[in-house]
Amino acid sequence: MPYYLYRIKAFNLLDKLSEFDSFKAASAHAKTLRAAQDAQTPGKIKVIFADNELHAEDLLGQVRVAGPIGDE
Repeated sequence: MPYYLYRIKAFNLLDKLSEFDSFKAASAHAKTLRAAQDAQTPGKIKVIFADNELHAEDLLGQVRVAGPIGDE
């Protein structure tokens, strides 16, 4: 499964930036993009591991619930 690199803009609009076979390459490219980001290119840069683009976009659109706080 590939690693996808997305920019998440306002109103949860997704912009696919690239696709990688390894996490190391995807992470390095994401860090480079984050460092070069300015006010002209707002949004968050995210790396996601998924079966395909549709699955990646579905995962990015889901609301994540925080786990329990403290000892269980």
